[in-house]
Amino acid sequence: MRIIFLGTGTSQGIPIIGSKHPVCLSDDIKDKRLRVSVLISWENYNYVIDCGPDFRQQMLAHPVDRLDGILFTHEHSDHTAGLDDIRPYFFRQGDIPIYAHQRVADSLRKRFDYIFADTNRYPGAPCVDVHLVENNRPFPLGDISVIPISAKHNRVQVFGYRFGDFTYLTDVKTIDEKEMDKIKGSKVLVINALREEAHHSHFNLEEALAFVKKLKPETAYFTHISHMLGFHADVEKKLPKGVHLAYDGLIVEI
Repeated sequence: MRIIFLGTGTSQGIPIIGSKHPVCLSDDIKDKRLRVSVLISWENYNYVIDCGPDFRQQMLAHPVDRLDGILFTHEHSDHTAGLDDIRPYFFRQGDIPIYAHQRVADSLRKRFDYIFADTNRYPGAPCVDVHLVENNRPFPLGDISVIPISAKHNRVQVFGYRFGDFTYLTDVKTIDEKEMDKIKGSKVLVINALREEAHHSHFNLEEALAFVKKLKPETAYFTHISHMLGFHADVEKKLPKGVHLAYDGLIVEI
């Protein structure tokens, strides 16, 4: 299995438009972060988790000629706003499967009504095949059974996903013990670490490190990173063994 980090930034990305913050002015390519997303590939399957406003740019940077589906963590714009850009895949493949909580599917239907239209479809509009994700109900993708993991992003429910030895979560602030049990034994864990200062809806660095220490994966990568966390190179040096900052374009093989 190959995981490509398509984006590792928070909702505004890095650099933030107009910002004079030193991290936003950095020349280090690892300090340039698109909105958060990963591509998971194995055998001939390609799945993306989240489809934000940088989706087109990400697919051009990491060419994928077939997309087998999109899994959504939740409905916020930095995770969903790129849905229209599935059109090239739709034109080649037909309806694109998406996997989401009922609430998220309803939000997408409202915001992208032309994609979900049953009649009088606009010529050229893409179409999706909706698969509802429910907690405690694994579902098949290709030859893998994916386990949904429920957490809270402040008051918003979010889904993380476990693909065999790989678990991906983002936008987590709280998570129940029974959901953490679903993560245990993962070789690679991805979790959000926004900044050092506490935040109302995201793990900060201290919380993310405590989460990793409790679950003990072989390797952990932090994502959904704000410019306020600091320079990639500086933060990476301070992390414990087996814990890393992800960066755009990072490839992990399992």
